Amino acid sequence: MADIRLTQLSHGGGCGCKIAPSVLEAILSGAKEKMPFPNLLVGAETSDDAAVYRLNDSQAIVATTDFFMPIVDDARDFGRIAATNALSDIYAMGATPIMALAIVGMPVNTLPLETIRDILDGGESVCREAGIPLAGGHSIDAPEPIYGLVALGVVHPDQLKRNCDARDGDVLILGKGLGVGVLAQAMKKGVLDDAGYAALIASTTQLNTVGAELAPLSGVHALTDVTGFGLLGHLLEICKGSGLAAELDMATVPVIAAARPLAEQGYGPGAIERNMASFGQHVSFAEAVPEWQRRLLADPQTSGGLLVAVAPEEAEAVLARFKRSGFGYAAAIGTLRQGEPQISVR
Repeated sequence: MADIRLTQLSHGGGCGCKIAPSVLEAILSGAKEKMPFPNLLVGAETSDDAAVYRLNDSQAIVATTDFFMPIVDDARDFGRIAATNALSDIYAMGATPIMALAIVGMPVNTLPLETIRDILDGGESVCREAGIPLAGGHSIDAPEPIYGLVALGVVHPDQLKRNCDARDGDVLILGKGLGVGVLAQAMKKGVLDDAGYAALIASTTQLNTVGAELAPLSGVHALTDVTGFGLLGHLLEICKGSGLAAELDMATVPVIAAARPLAEQGYGPGAIERNMASFGQHVSFAEAVPEWQRRLLADPQTSGGLLVAVAPEEAEAVLARFKRSGFGYAAAIGTLRQGEPQISVR
């Protein structure tokens, strides 16, 4: 039992497990009408990162849940990645997390109990880093290992950052490099070296705490995080919610250094093709953009970076905040403009 690989116990891993965007949209098509609750500031209607309910004039509660199957074999790293990913949805609303609950599904007759404990310890260590309690949760005996969090946060209602409030002329800033899905697939195929694995863990366990710092900035108009639908999928949600088109400069889109040669060789999960099949009709590429770069834009990013739409005059200040917080890959990658919701990549 000690030789069990977590990634071999599940049919998918990380945010690559997400239901395809087109299928999810069909499933939720009847649930996206605005609910008749005036204090529900954010529900399902904009495909945002979390639900938000106003408690009073100065406080709103932000609630989300996120869980998935193993993306790595190390139990503690799996727990850390899953917890970091779940808390990212709180930061992506401009909120500050206050508490979390664990979601645990484990094949208890297959996995050693110490492995399960290591997963839970990894998640708890991230909550400690975020300064919040992991205050309980729920567990079931499941055929595949599943771990994640229910995460709660608070934000001033006037400082809430949604994904649907971007404006014409906004600059797009991405907080982390792309390539997590590429690195994860290379690991499963046994071709990822130690440096590549370290890069994978460093990216997926870096808390997006800078999101809470962006909340008071009036020039930050929209905010989301890039996860299972890839950069293109989550940017398209901003475009649809805000009624704008996006232009990306591929030369400025950051890529994790260890992932680039693997992407050039064609590595990447099947979720890339699934994502492109769901929203590729809304994306146009300049002929000069090679296939490997096109695929990277749809690569599912487990615990990916924040994507910010900010007024041009405040873009440098926002980028500086990312850099000061340790996000070395953060970069301005494009702009938003008037037009039908679509993305052009040059």
